[in-house]
Amino acid sequence: MLRFLKSLVKGPGVGLPGFSKGADLCLSMASHLKDIMATVILSGSVLNVGSALHYKGMTILPRGSDPEHIKMTKDGFADIVDALNNPLEEPNRRSLIPVEKAESCFLFLVANEAAKLLQAHGKKKPKIICYPETGHCIVPPYLPVCLVSFHTLVGKLVIWGGEVRVHSMAQIDAWKQLQAFFHKHLGND
Repeated sequence: MLRFLKSLVKGPGVGLPGFSKGADLCLSMASHLKDIMATVILSGSVLNVGSALHYKGMTILPRGSDPEHIKMTKDGFADIVDALNNPLEEPNRRSLIPVEKAESCFLFLVANEAAKLLQAHGKKKPKIICYPETGHCIVPPYLPVCLVSFHTLVGKLVIWGGEVRVHSMAQIDAWKQLQAFFHKHLGND
């Protein structure tokens, strides 16, 4: 896949944008593959989530969760924030993506733990932009704000949080930030 992406660009490498589960896949790719020059993580995690990832004899286990900690709203939606296990405690540390191995530049839109790991391993501090009062689903601008959707792993409708107006404005800014970051690290062409 990386060869295909490189065939589409003129520069020395490619950029990867990833949202939610796609974000931890992009982090994993940047941590293990060469020629990924810039990676943008939107509402992602420094942990592998969902299912095990396998690459060249290495396995990154999925982050654990406790379904007992899922709260149900009065409208019947699942609030899963407290259901995810602490990523910095065992056995969840085995789910950490070795982001410190990456040679990519990073832009994190709401993700502080990955930045701490990078800096702990002597890497340059990545650019981090936090959007208070927004929910999980920061997608390209002018798309409807996703407050609730069906989550396959949970098997229920899950609330994603956020205040609609603030979230909409964050989507516009995040898209501008993503484009500027890729132009800076990948060239203007």
